[in-house]
Formats: sequence, C-alpha cells, structure tokens
Amino acid sequence: MTLLRSALLTTMIAVFMFVTACQSGGAVTRQVVDDSAPTQAQTNTAYTLGTGDKLRINVFGQPELSGQFVVDGTGSISLPLIGQIAASGSSTQDLETTIATELSNGFLLEPRVSVEVTNYRPFYILGEVGRPGEYPFNSGLTVLNAVAAAGGFTYRANKKVIYIKSVGADKEMAYELNTNTVVKPGDTLRIGERIF
Repeated sequence: MTLLRSALLTTMIAVFMFVTACQSGGAVTRQVVDDSAPTQAQTNTAYTLGTGDKLRINVFGQPELSGQFVVDGTGSISLPLIGQIAASGSSTQDLETTIATELSNGFLLEPRVSVEVTNYRPFYILGEVGRPGEYPFNSGLTVLNAVAAAGGFTYRANKKVIYIKSVGADKEMAYELNTNTVVKPGDTLRIGERIF
C-alpha cells in the first residue's frame, strides 16, 4: 500500500510539473542551444596586456620615469623620454625588456625596469544570470565565481556549458561549465538557456 501511495504521489507531481511548464501567457521565443557541441576547458595561459589595463612601471633609481600608466585605445603607453611604446599583446616581462632596451639607447646605463598590472580590464557576462553586465577581473577568477558575482543562475540557465569570447577571437567557444574553466580579462561570457 505504501509503495502504491508513493508511486501515485510521484506520478501526480510529474503531471503537475508538466502542466505548469506547458502553461504560457503568450508566445515564447527560445534559443536552441546545442548541448552536444564539443566542449573544452579554458585554462590559464600567460597574461597578455590589452587596452584598459593599468600598469605600475618602476625604473629603479629613476622616480621621475616611474609611475602609473594605462594602456590606451591604440594598445600603447606613453613614457617620459621614450614616448609611445606598444604594450597590447605583450606580457609584462616583454614590456620590461622593451622599456629597458629603449632607455638604454642613449638615456640610461643598464636600466632596471619592473612592470606590474595594478588593475586588469573587466570581463562581461550575459545571458541567464541574475545581473548581466561588466565586472572587475580578479586573478584566479573561474566561470563559477563570475556567475556568482553576477547574481547566480536564473532558473532557465544551462548549467553544463558556457560560451566564452576572448579578446581577439572571432567567435565564442563552448566550454564545460566547471570549477576548472578560467576567465581571462576582457572575456565575454554567455550563459545559455536550457531546453527543459
């Protein structure tokens, strides 16, 4: 008798959920997401500088050449004595070498330069999250942290796949939505809608 009651209760709950899901006040447009699309894990790679990054550049023993700089819209920074230096696409180590080389060309004898990113460019999150928009990037950020910062998933969210368009990429790529998938500065994340 108890088994019959639990089976009847389970059937009634399933029917109720089905009827509730089918009721709609009007036409609903749904985006079809192909969950069978191959996914991969986006992993950490060496950070490359880009537009909007804020840098602290220190030329040792030369406080007048040191300071805070921002990578501008052209991907460059403007430094005293040497002028415009291309920074976008370079690592901090590459930029240190470039600045030291330029300063050693008639300005300083064996300059020692350090470059540190003080503020990364933001990331963006769209789709089925509580508060889509622009958010500040923090080192070690994963997609689950990004979703949490954006107010969590909506009830329609596909919690298996995330679409990421990285800076410089032509199109977004599907990645597995797990704790190993990292976010890079400037990434645009999109949480799709599940089919049911």
